[in-house]
Amino acid sequence: QVQLVESGGGLVQAGGSLRLFCSASGSTFSTYAAGWFRQAPGKDREFVAAISRNSNTYYSDSVKGRFTIARDDAKNTVWLQMNSLKPEDTGVYYCVAAPVVSLVRGALGSWGQGTQVLVST
Repeated sequence: QVQLVESGGGLVQAGGSLRLFCSASGSTFSTYAAGWFRQAPGKDREFVAAISRNSNTYYSDSVKGRFTIARDDAKNTVWLQMNSLKPEDTGVYYCVAAPVVSLVRGALGSWGQGTQVLVST
């Protein structure tokens, strides 16, 4: 198993940007696909973005064109660049890793503890 820790969350005004980081302990991300989910209060977790071991990327329609997922295997890190943030982007963002991207998109993998993103109007 791999242990994941998210960071980079915070409070930002609508239209602003944040970059979230997901750090894996010990092993590299080279053998894992990874992704991000988010959860608003009272709602289920929803898929945000994913990246395969070969750096193919996938996005939900709600963030496409605004968010970018990328990976740096040498640093055991996946990050999510969030631009043009909207209030509806508010929530706790979770990193997930799994052997293949289909498992990541299906929310089947190892999870971090989450980092909170608050987007004000």
